[in-house]
Amino acid sequence: MKNILVTGATGKVGTHFIHRILNGDERGEVKIRALCHHRRPEAHPRVEIVTGGIEDRDVVRTAMSGITHVVHCATCKESEEIVIDVTVKGLFWLLEECRRSNTLRQFMLIGGDAALGHFFYPHPIPVTEQQKHSAYPGCYALSKVLEEVMLEQYVIQYDLAGCCLRAPWIMEKDDFKYTLSFGDDVFGGPRWRDFVDSETADGYVREGTVPVMLDPDGQPVKRNFVHVSDLVEAMIVALDHPKARMQTFNICMDEPVDYREVAEYLKQTRGLPSVEIPTPYRSTWLDNSKAKFLLGWRPRIDLKRLIDEAWSYERSESDPRKVWYPG
Repeated sequence: MKNILVTGATGKVGTHFIHRILNGDERGEVKIRALCHHRRPEAHPRVEIVTGGIEDRDVVRTAMSGITHVVHCATCKESEEIVIDVTVKGLFWLLEECRRSNTLRQFMLIGGDAALGHFFYPHPIPVTEQQKHSAYPGCYALSKVLEEVMLEQYVIQYDLAGCCLRAPWIMEKDDFKYTLSFGDDVFGGPRWRDFVDSETADGYVREGTVPVMLDPDGQPVKRNFVHVSDLVEAMIVALDHPKARMQTFNICMDEPVDYREVAEYLKQTRGLPSVEIPTPYRSTWLDNSKAKFLLGWRPRIDLKRLIDEAWSYERSESDPRKVWYPG
């Protein structure tokens, strides 16, 4: 029997992970405990909810009672007033309870390529798990570095059975479509309308114009993404996998997204125009070979499928588009 504590249970990854567990082949052998603060997952007989802030040690201690696995998805973006409480203090209390637990079998951290600076810095060769941490400006990227380092040190100090699945930008539904919008509805960054005047941006919105991000040398940027379904499958595979113990894995598409290839495919399939946008950003090739080799995991969503699913997605009235944080 697995008793899995999920933090960030109502976020994109946590929601999909819990749904996959409750409806997967192993559903009869797993119970979920969701540590929630502001929002709650849908009620289910095999989902228990612990309410409170992750920065509260007593809350964490209650949530950890009898837990065999921790899946730590909770994070925050550029929120200076809470970032230390959530991503440092909260993780510290979790790890402290894990090292004292007599039931814990695995701690899984969902990390991010922000810890490596993703497209902020030049990466002339593929980025593997041996790449040094290099946070870009802001508190979010720094928090992702601190998370990975804290887990690494607990593995060293206490032989904790920890692993980190490091994901780039996580997509679902029509997310990818809105990463390329010149409107105020843009999902994440860059905010494309900031690169042109407002009248031009509004025209691009009307025409459905696709931005082609260029690096400082005028070359199209390659940026890493992963579909949430592929990430969740990697999480399922890594649960109790003997080769996941004390390892970090890049979990991403086989190749980064080339913005020019995106524009060409959308021109071919949907007749959409494009425009080149010079930026200070750089290409990065996140290497997922280690996850393939050790875990036997493979991503299913390639570039064309990512585009087709995003542009074909139709939202119902019961499925409004929500962005809990900008990226």
